[in-house]
Amino acid sequence: MKILVVEDDKGISDFLIPELKHEGFETVLAQSGRQGLDLFKSENPDLVLLDVMLPEMNGIEVLRRIREESDVPVILETARGESIDKVNGLNAGADDYIAKPFEIEELLARINAVLRRVKTTDKTKTVLKCRNLEMNTQSMTVKADGKVIYFSKTEYFLLKLFMENAGKVISRDEILDAIWGKEHFIDENIVDVYIGYLRSKIADVVSGEYIKTVRGIGYIIEN
Repeated sequence: MKILVVEDDKGISDFLIPELKHEGFETVLAQSGRQGLDLFKSENPDLVLLDVMLPEMNGIEVLRRIREESDVPVILETARGESIDKVNGLNAGADDYIAKPFEIEELLARINAVLRRVKTTDKTKTVLKCRNLEMNTQSMTVKADGKVIYFSKTEYFLLKLFMENAGKVISRDEILDAIWGKEHFIDENIVDVYIGYLRSKIADVVSGEYIKTVRGIGYIIEN
């Protein structure tokens, strides 16, 4: 497994690279956003560890450009307390984030959780339907009344979870485990944020309530 580390702080990269190598990962280091994007294209990494604050091009912009051509897992390094970086990063397609300063054990847990999710992703050609919504799990597209609805990667997998379990109430804990992994360090309030994103994007294209709140338990999508 190859990890691209995009980090301009030499102290952090000097600490990270040996630890990742010790865990058996091949590593590539970029020290600016632009260099990170170039190395992503030439090195074809299995995962990207991406700092938000970078010279030449910030991490959120690097992430957006990566997502234009790839679904490779990306974990963002954010400044502690900077919730806007976390929200913007997740909305741009990050798979997870970790706040600086962090312990190597926490980072490794996040890396392994993300890689497990990717490994177990169902790639079978399937069409899921729920009323006017239609999801093609091979092309990762969603349509409503023939119109394409554009979702971030996390939003897509959250909607997929609901459509695969239509008619079943899913708790916040079940959602966190399924989308962010059992070893997640995500606050459960992020679930409500992403439910809001889904509802808003669906409502922009088709009428009717699709994802309902079951008070005190979780959420359900009904056929």
